[in-house]
Amino acid sequence: MNRFLTTTAVIALALAGAHVAARAADVKEVQMLHWWTSGGEAAALNVLKEDLSKEGFAWKDVPVAGGGGDAAMTALKAMVAAGTYPTASQMLGYTVLDYAEAGVMGDLTETAKKEGWDKSVPAALQKFSVYDGKWVAAPVNVHSVNWLWINKAVMDKIGGTEPKSFDDLIALLDKAKAAGVIPLALGGQNWQEATMFDSIVLSTGGPEFYKKAFNDLDEESLKSETMKKSFDNLAKIIQYVDPNFSGRDWNLATAM
Repeated sequence: MNRFLTTTAVIALALAGAHVAARAADVKEVQMLHWWTSGGEAAALNVLKEDLSKEGFAWKDVPVAGGGGDAAMTALKAMVAAGTYPTASQMLGYTVLDYAEAGVMGDLTETAKKEGWDKSVPAALQKFSVYDGKWVAAPVNVHSVNWLWINKAVMDKIGGTEPKSFDDLIALLDKAKAAGVIPLALGGQNWQEATMFDSIVLSTGGPEFYKKAFNDLDEESLKSETMKKSFDNLAKIIQYVDPNFSGRDWNLATAM
């Protein structure tokens, strides 16, 4: 029998047997694979747990720690290969489409139509929620990565101002460093550094360059002097972290 994943987010996906889609009313326990294990994430996840509880469903937690979700996705791949599907799994966008293409996703279209998801979910997110005309994922969390969080107390202490450019940022980090403050809190994990590099490329080359390089995979852009400068800027940034950043989880970096 084919097995199907149903999704609970475009940043989360759900997996279930074909019989689950047909007999959802008989399922009284939701097994959820996820990597929301830090304090704030667990609190957010608890809202979903409480909602399910009100509907008469038990929640079986399957947490796999790791801020970028790599470990969770490795676990999911193993579970799917073994046929021991969780009811639902957190997933990032393109991963949803990969599993949908493999024919193992559940069909949420009936619920989506009833609740008007096509009107409430932005078109950009529907790209990762709908496959072959069917809703296969439900967005429950959306990240925007081009943010810079600044410690206001430190800014007041050093007399800093909000940076408007990459050069402004370097000047601010230099000012913090001179004042004896660790200028940049970073967790040295692949996904954190890649996310930071995203923002560096955007600030170095601008939105159109970013789209050409990362969305269109334009070879000329990827090999350009602007991209080289982006890597140079990444190297500059690393000079402002503390010596113990390697392997640090994101929530511990945030706590700094």
